[in-house]
Amino acid sequence: MAGNNGQTDGTQGLLVRAPAKLNLSLAVLDRRPDGFHEIESLMVPVSLHDRLRVQVQPAGQFSLAVRFKGRLAHGVGRQLARDVPTDDSNLVIQAARLLAARAGVTAGLAIDLEKEIPSGAGLAGGSSDAAATLMAAAQLWNLDWPMDRLADLAAELGSDIPWFFAQAPGLVAGRGEQVTPLAGIKPLPVVIACPAEGLATGAVYAGCQPDASRRGEAAALATALTEGSLRRALPLMRNMLEPPARRLLPAVDQLLEVMGRAGAVRPLLTGSGSACFSLCRTLTEAQRLAARLDAAGWPGVFQGRVLPGRVDAPQLVDN
Repeated sequence: MAGNNGQTDGTQGLLVRAPAKLNLSLAVLDRRPDGFHEIESLMVPVSLHDRLRVQVQPAGQFSLAVRFKGRLAHGVGRQLARDVPTDDSNLVIQAARLLAARAGVTAGLAIDLEKEIPSGAGLAGGSSDAAATLMAAAQLWNLDWPMDRLADLAAELGSDIPWFFAQAPGLVAGRGEQVTPLAGIKPLPVVIACPAEGLATGAVYAGCQPDASRRGEAAALATALTEGSLRRALPLMRNMLEPPARRLLPAVDQLLEVMGRAGAVRPLLTGSGSACFSLCRTLTEAQRLAARLDAAGWPGVFQGRVLPGRVDAPQLVDN
């Protein structure tokens, strides 16, 4: 393993899964002086995930290779792959370089990313990949950094990234960097569907009118779910970014309508979109909904479950 300067013999690396997230609620409360928005949201990890294999490289060498897997590797799914940069514009490389600079590590990293989470969909795949990279890098470089310190560093790169260090469902506030982990939310089945087109986060937020009266809705939803009452939870599932997303991308409006007709009990946009989802009461209900959306020709349909915590911790693998 690594020495004090982050050096290894190059024969071992880490394999880590990076889960997608869903916003079961999202309230935009105010515009902040720093250009961000004040939000409250209940976020949960789901079984849809990317995989990263991370290995130490000689000083200053950082590389990223991307391969598309799962639905993104198939013919219809290629519409969802979109462009994932492999240079310094990717959050994964930015995260690795930032941690090396702050920790005084001279070693580099080689990162192989297997991508299953669609981009531009509000599922935070890029943010999750960046968080996974920071966790793996800290372990490979033998850094004694706790999760909260890594999360603070991650907040410099993106508002969604700190939540992934909670390793559990959680309430988020501020611009997304204030995280309160939650226990007791059951692993409900979920169906996620994406149109071929993505949405730009900034444009969606620009079309949203903040409303401070929505404060507290995410906490009420969390209470209903931890008490096991999906019936009470469903009316509390609201996303204030959904109306502008529907206006900006007609495919989102169409998808939500189709999901409702296909049996989804409360279809909802996640994040700023363009992905939409539905919690399901049973596995059979989820299978039926996914099959109907597939048959309707939507290019990205994923069946999975809400996770009570992270998929796993970084695992040591041989080269």
